[in-house]
Amino acid sequence: MSQRSDSDHSPANVKLGFVTPVTTPSNGNTSNSKLLSGNLRTKAAPKKLIIRNFKVKPQLPPNYEDETWDRLKRAVHAIQNHEKVPESLETLYKSCENLCHHKMADRLYTRLREECEKHVQVELQKLSSNSKTGVFFLETVSQTWADYCNQMIMIRSIFLYLDRTYVLQSSGIFSLWDMGLELFRSQLLQETSLRDKIVEGSIDVITTERSGDTINSSLLQSLIRIFIDLSLYHEVFEEPFLRRTQLFYRSEGEKLVHSLDMAEYLQHVDQRLKEEGVERINAYIDPSSKPKLIKLVEAELLERHVDTILEKGFQPLLEDNRKDILALMYRLLSRVHALDKLRTYFFDSLKKTGGAIVTDESRDSTMVQSLLAYKQKIDSILADTFDHNSQFANSMREAFESFINSRQNKPAELIAKFVDSRLRSGNKTATDEELESLLDRVLILFRFIHGKDVFEAFYKRDLAKRLLLGKSASIDAEKSMLSKMKTECGPGFTSKLEGMFKDIDISRDLMSNFKLNNLFIPYDKMANSQEVFKNFYMSKHNGRRLMWQNNLGHCVVKATFPKGKKELLVSLFQTVVLLLFNDQKRDHLTYNEIKELTNIEDKELSRTLQSLACGNSRVLKKNPPGRDVNSSDTFSYNETFTASLYRLKINTIQLKETVEENTRTREGVFQDRQYQVDAAIVRIMKTRKSLSHNMLINELFEQLRFPVKATDIKKRIESLIDREYMERESEDSSSYRYLA
Repeated sequence: MSQRSDSDHSPANVKLGFVTPVTTPSNGNTSNSKLLSGNLRTKAAPKKLIIRNFKVKPQLPPNYEDETWDRLKRAVHAIQNHEKVPESLETLYKSCENLCHHKMADRLYTRLREECEKHVQVELQKLSSNSKTGVFFLETVSQTWADYCNQMIMIRSIFLYLDRTYVLQSSGIFSLWDMGLELFRSQLLQETSLRDKIVEGSIDVITTERSGDTINSSLLQSLIRIFIDLSLYHEVFEEPFLRRTQLFYRSEGEKLVHSLDMAEYLQHVDQRLKEEGVERINAYIDPSSKPKLIKLVEAELLERHVDTILEKGFQPLLEDNRKDILALMYRLLSRVHALDKLRTYFFDSLKKTGGAIVTDESRDSTMVQSLLAYKQKIDSILADTFDHNSQFANSMREAFESFINSRQNKPAELIAKFVDSRLRSGNKTATDEELESLLDRVLILFRFIHGKDVFEAFYKRDLAKRLLLGKSASIDAEKSMLSKMKTECGPGFTSKLEGMFKDIDISRDLMSNFKLNNLFIPYDKMANSQEVFKNFYMSKHNGRRLMWQNNLGHCVVKATFPKGKKELLVSLFQTVVLLLFNDQKRDHLTYNEIKELTNIEDKELSRTLQSLACGNSRVLKKNPPGRDVNSSDTFSYNETFTASLYRLKINTIQLKETVEENTRTREGVFQDRQYQVDAAIVRIMKTRKSLSHNMLINELFEQLRFPVKATDIKKRIESLIDREYMERESEDSSSYRYLA
């Protein structure tokens, strides 16, 4: 460095090159001089160092590029031939770096690419001429690819400087790794026979696995990885893979859907979907193929066979209550948007099974129990199998409504009688909670009935018997059922039924008053007692007519037996018969004698004698013994009768409902319907004044709460025209006009 004075702050003149000293003239002193004349100080001339460039640029040896490349090429060949590299990797890396520094990177990249391309051509030609087949050939392909990838990694480490400078700074140039992939890709595309052999061989291995054999999954993964890394998966592999998959599952579906039990087939399909959508994807297939693969399996194993699956399997599975398989069927068919078809089969199956229950007259005695059990079963299937699907629930309701009303009136009648059997006092099989639950389930069946007026007629008749005979198991249960029907159908439906309970309460109060007011009146005969009660009743309800129902009366009879006295709670007819045996002049009476003395008709007398001589409490003896009463039988006082209780109730044998009684009830319903149709027609015409026949029919269908035929409506219209409630329009005979 040059020396400067302390006051010199100007920069030195610096240039790149060698250091050359520069001197300036002076008085011979090499150091600064100080002048002590006065207070003045003078400056000495500064010394400078000037740095200049080389005058001659260093030159590379004339064959430096070729010689360096030869060294690098030998290393590349050694790597490709699995030989030892002759020089250290560091030395080779420096050689590559020097070539790049001297602007030889472009030619270096081109030369390296050519060497790699030659190597790829040689390797693929070896594979093409390889005589191995099957898995052995595929293993060779996999090993060749693995070797090639390892070679490219090592080659890249030598030419890393080239990859990180020249390649990054040049657009449109592949990195060394991508260059290696591109070379392999382009050469493989040209070798069509080799490419197809690899693809088909890989798919053959997959087919082997689908057939149940064990395969080398890692080999498959390696082979498919080749196509993915070379960006040939979708272009070369996926299309033939999906095509072969389709053929495989089409063949399998056609075979198994007919040979397997449907439960087994559905389980097989479910397993196949898991294999293709989970196991195979996780093992070796690219995830991008999953939607196509799953859709293809669904199409071949499910969509093509929906009708066969439903025709062959649904009804048996439903009958056997195979909820697990039905749930699987529901889940699988939802994948191919076939739930509408499943719902149609569900609806048809319910109609078929339910219709068989309703229309089989031999099963009338158990129809309601069967319907309740069937409804409970279907409800369970809806919940556990069809995931509470609202559309399936609607189909269930439509099916039940259809088959229950396929047999007009009878289901309504039997449901009413079923309720009667459960509400009678003799039914002790259920707790209050179980009875309440049963009534709720019966009410669901009741909702499906179109002819609710038929149910009302029979229910009203049976309720009257239960209340009058004191046969009701629980007044709370009776009122609970009444409340349920009121909620379901409105107060108009239950008004008459509620009136019965009020009548019973009034009767109870009336009888209490009668007993209080007539406690000491001596009764010589029953006729006198009836007359006294009639006078009492008329004093309370003037203008009414009192009719006696003798078959509904009951008495308390005191009986003396050798083994003790008893009080017998018996009906009026039973009382009359028992009193005949107080005559000590006769030790027995014949059937005909009893009939003559009591004037009771045969059916009633047979039931009465059967209850006294053939029941649990046999206060009379029948000769000959037996369960049935005949006109030739004789009866006598049972001296050996004994019982642990003092007060006994001797139940009357319930008379089975007669055809005549049923007919009267149905005729009453029919007559009531006629009145309702007439009233509805008049109500509509009064509001509309004039209306066409079709519009009148449509409005009637909407207003009436029971099924009615158009022909029956036409008859009622004609009746109303005859009675001058309405008339036909003079200009249009298909329209009607209301007459005020």
